[in-house]
Amino acid sequence: MEQEEWLEPLLRALGQQQKREFPDFGRHLAARWRRQRLAGHLEGLERLDLPCLDSLLGIEDIKRTIETNTRQFVARLPANDALLWGGRGTGKSSLVKALLHAYADQGLRLVEIDSQAILDLPQILAAIAEADPDEKYRFLLFCDDLSFGSDDPAYRSLKSLLDGGVEARPRNVLLYATSNRRHLLPRHFSDNEEYHRHGEEIIAGETAEEKISLSERFGLWLGFYPFDQNQYLAIVRQHLRLLNNADSEDEWREEALRWALQRGSRSGRVAQHFARHWVGSRGLQDLA
Repeated sequence: MEQEEWLEPLLRALGQQQKREFPDFGRHLAARWRRQRLAGHLEGLERLDLPCLDSLLGIEDIKRTIETNTRQFVARLPANDALLWGGRGTGKSSLVKALLHAYADQGLRLVEIDSQAILDLPQILAAIAEADPDEKYRFLLFCDDLSFGSDDPAYRSLKSLLDGGVEARPRNVLLYATSNRRHLLPRHFSDNEEYHRHGEEIIAGETAEEKISLSERFGLWLGFYPFDQNQYLAIVRQHLRLLNNADSEDEWREEALRWALQRGSRSGRVAQHFARHWVGSRGLQDLA
């Protein structure tokens, strides 16, 4: 009796999984992988936040590199997975979303996954294959803020996806990931103890090699760095224009610099937050 009570909900859930529906990628430009206890599913996203490539300032070289790679991908030519790493708020995730905005009409689609879903990669790839059996679309697996703990088993699954697994990956799937960590895994002082010298060459130890090997499996490895003051002010100016604000720079410049100083960062995100504050507070004054 106890066994029947346990099996019944399991079989019911498995039956529902077999009947699951997939997003219509003719209508949905993006989907999210929803994890569940027994199996996840793809969920089409109705409302998207997709900036334009031209609105992203201060990262022109990076933008050209990843846009070229994405154009190769949608043209069904060889292309690379990409790791976008660097400081918070520097435009990493915005750049990936802007690529979808630019190339959706050429068949590009995006599937958002989180770092916990890395263990579900075989199911995710199978779901994409079922949703698009004719490979009509090109899919970016987008993992924002990807990182792993020292003993996290998911990073080995990711290594197999990127390079080295026995099963071939679908030709219409690339991985674009963002991270604040250059090598995705935490670095410890104890790692340095494993380095040794061979003549004039410094040789990394096994632990360091293991950590470096994961990020090196991405074909593109793009670093984002903090903006200088002029770049920050240019980005503030751009966001103010997007909010239809025509105030002169003399009016908002000093407050924008104080805003960045208080937050300890001159990033695109801080610039956007300041622009919202400036326009919103001026709007309240007009209503008073």
